[in-house]
Amino acid sequence: MTERTVAPSKTAEEGIFSRKYAAATATFAAVMFLTGFAALAVVPTLPAAAQGLDGVSLYPLVAGSFVAASLLGGVLGGSWADRAGASRPLAAGVALSVATLLISATSTTIWQLAAGRFLDGVSAGMVAVAINTAIAHDYPDRLRPRALSLMSTCWIIPSLAGPPLAGLVSAWWSWRAVFFGLAALTLLPALAVVVVLRGRTRQARAVPSQDKPPRPALMVALAVSLGAALAQYGVSGWGARQLLCAAGGFALLVAFAPRLLPSGTWSAARGLPATVLLRGLSSGAFFTLEAFVPLFLSTVRHVPAAVTGLAFTGAAVAWAASSWVQGHLLDHWPRHRLVVVGSVILAAAVAIAAAGTLPTMPALTAASALVVAAVGMGLVAPALTLLSLSHSRPGLQGQASSAMQTNQNLGQITIMALSSALFAGLGTGSSGPAGYAAAFGLLLVPSVLAALLAVRARGS
Repeated sequence: MTERTVAPSKTAEEGIFSRKYAAATATFAAVMFLTGFAALAVVPTLPAAAQGLDGVSLYPLVAGSFVAASLLGGVLGGSWADRAGASRPLAAGVALSVATLLISATSTTIWQLAAGRFLDGVSAGMVAVAINTAIAHDYPDRLRPRALSLMSTCWIIPSLAGPPLAGLVSAWWSWRAVFFGLAALTLLPALAVVVVLRGRTRQARAVPSQDKPPRPALMVALAVSLGAALAQYGVSGWGARQLLCAAGGFALLVAFAPRLLPSGTWSAARGLPATVLLRGLSSGAFFTLEAFVPLFLSTVRHVPAAVTGLAFTGAAVAWAASSWVQGHLLDHWPRHRLVVVGSVILAAAVAIAAAGTLPTMPALTAASALVVAAVGMGLVAPALTLLSLSHSRPGLQGQASSAMQTNQNLGQITIMALSSALFAGLGTGSSGPAGYAAAFGLLLVPSVLAALLAVRARGS
């Protein structure tokens, strides 16, 4: 793949919705819509579910199970997609997502709810990696940016409708109704997707892979997922149990995570290793900002939850719009330059959030940082995905997508943990802005590093 995409020719197969790609595009869009709706609608329901199951003390474990399990799902889905085509793990992930909603809905203990969220993370990891791999296999270079921007657009309606509807159902009925409703809502579309993908799988079997990768080390993937879950629970407090879990979790990550990443990732070796590292840096900065800004607005500035929700909605729209721009208006730009621009915008958003902690600044200054950061990520995320595919050998795109997914989650866990430790270590808690300013300031480091190292991910 060359770094600059070729201008599309005026043919019947020009767009992602042309006759040749219409079925695949519609299938992938449907899967992303269902995945996004379920993922976003569940989030505001989890606190009520934990309280109803008398498991508030284990809420960090429930909340962290999804991210931890997506590490395992990404590894399984990537290897499976390379060995047998992307349709199989994609169909399996969609079917599993319905089952996990039913497991969560029927929870009688907090541990069953955590298990449901863990399996949901596995399915989400498989789906995300399988779709990226399918786009790499099925679409020409010039259409990949547009396909990836469409996948981002499919999250707009779920981000607008999912959380408010789930909140109303949970308040007026019960949190179980949210899970049951999502399972019923996604069952028939999921079955249709599975049928379509089975047909594509049978067609793919006629072209065996020339260079199949080895099967993933399942014990390594499980160890990394366990380490991620322990680390996320451990940073929730300063008790002996939390400190022990944090130490054990990070020890597992240090020991096993490098085996799931390309050699040279931590040293930003040129090509795929640097691309994988950049995914972790940018995602860690963005999602940590996304976690701390609402907490700051609620505890320090006492901003109504509805206003904070509007900031999240604006961020979702900004991400999709920025992704559309990179796929349609900036498709001739070298991808690594888009990473530079997006990382600089992300750093600016972090600076805005830090400035928003000053008493003299308006309360909504920090809220606007979410929208600005989403603009940056709308450029960075699809650009890095395209770069990872350009650096992958034919038949191994699933392995590259898996590494990207793995380091994205590792970046979130690590940077969130460092910011949380700094926030708690200042001793200000939620009573003052100093801890938030320090947590936001730390996020400048990964944002600036991503901008400086982007040239090392440059395409051939």
